[in-house]
Amino acid sequence: MEFITGKHISRRTALRSLGATVALPFLDSMVPAGLFGRTRRQAPADPTRLVAIEMVHGAAGSNELGAALNLWAPAGVGRDFDLTPSALQPLEPFRDYLTIISNTDVQGAEATAPKEIGGDHFRSSATFLTQAHPKQTEGSDVLVGTSMDQLYAQRFGQDTPIPSMQLCIENINQSGGCAYGYTCVYTDSISWASPTEPLPVIRDPRVAFEQLFGAGGSAEERAARRQTDRSILDWITGRVAELKRQLGPSDRQRMDQYLENIREIERRIHTIEARNASGEARELPEAPAGVPDSFEEHVKLMFDLLALAFESDMTRVFSFKMGRDSSARVFAESGTEKPFHPASHHGGNEEAVRDFYKINKYHVSMIPYFLEKLQGIQEGDANLLDKTMLVYGSPMGDSNLHNHKRCPLFVAGGANGQLAGNMHLKAPAETPMANVMLSLLHKLGLDDMESFGDSTGDFSFTA
Repeated sequence: MEFITGKHISRRTALRSLGATVALPFLDSMVPAGLFGRTRRQAPADPTRLVAIEMVHGAAGSNELGAALNLWAPAGVGRDFDLTPSALQPLEPFRDYLTIISNTDVQGAEATAPKEIGGDHFRSSATFLTQAHPKQTEGSDVLVGTSMDQLYAQRFGQDTPIPSMQLCIENINQSGGCAYGYTCVYTDSISWASPTEPLPVIRDPRVAFEQLFGAGGSAEERAARRQTDRSILDWITGRVAELKRQLGPSDRQRMDQYLENIREIERRIHTIEARNASGEARELPEAPAGVPDSFEEHVKLMFDLLALAFESDMTRVFSFKMGRDSSARVFAESGTEKPFHPASHHGGNEEAVRDFYKINKYHVSMIPYFLEKLQGIQEGDANLLDKTMLVYGSPMGDSNLHNHKRCPLFVAGGANGQLAGNMHLKAPAETPMANVMLSLLHKLGLDDMESFGDSTGDFSFTA
């Protein structure tokens, strides 16, 4: 695997052993030698990674008072805007990677018939990435649309071991109908492989870890490995040593850091499981043992798994559902003790609006942790933040009224040069959010798509 001879490691090389499969990060050794023995550091393939994050139930800045106070969208448009009063203020360090799109509507989440009135909670999540109107049903005859993450995965994710992954933070799988004639699958699922096929989500970090790094062997072998209380890396020690003998100094250093990151995540998962199985009272008694009681700890652990998955090119597509509309969870770290759903029904009272704003800001404050992780992972001549498109938003606008106007939305990352960053774009009134997502799909390479959801045309990303 010497560059000078033209030999190189396949990007799909993985280290396998009993109940373990560990893919490799991008290494210089994966690039064929260039002319005169000089290595081209550009990755053999340069796919954009896509992360779609739904934070449910709108934002304080989407009602009349919140908009006037700029509690979500900043006052200035173009490149001259101040994030200070906004819930987006935590993103200031990544301003050059930030594109805010304000004033778009999600019409597909609105009621279209009298019997649908009041069911906004129970159809909204299914609408976010599909921008389509869900069929009202409590049975298995669900119907909405194919989500944008799956359109991308179906076109550009089929050459990765896992075409896409779906994660969540809150509890899911509530059986039967939720309310107002809607099955809970609409509430649980934001990723749809087809209009009739919702994709399951993973809440337990252990399950996500096993999917990424424990896929080798049978379920019995994987269970046996876990019972030994040994790290997944202990099973591939010999293969790691063999590989490292063939690598140059920089690749060995990269491998060491990557493997240490895997080991650290595994250690954290084990610590959480041990703590939750200790018999001590839990804040989330219904949650699996691998799920942290702390929202922040849970979100950051999931983001660490996402970063490793992107680094190893196990998958290029994630959707991440970070809440449930009706959640009564308290986010004390936000600065308010009000439970999420009661806080969202603020009645237009300024003090109550500002309480909900604190929760919105706290949720957004989770994102810089992930952006920093991606920025610190080099792949060829660029970092992974340069190669990622992160879409964050909600299909709800003013949560107090359950409307779907002025819905919160921003995009972060460079998307392989497709997003300039440092931009606030305010859409004309009644612009469908679907227009934005259609244009994002074009930037992801789906140039032949003429429409998406209820789109009426492209959305311009220039001020």
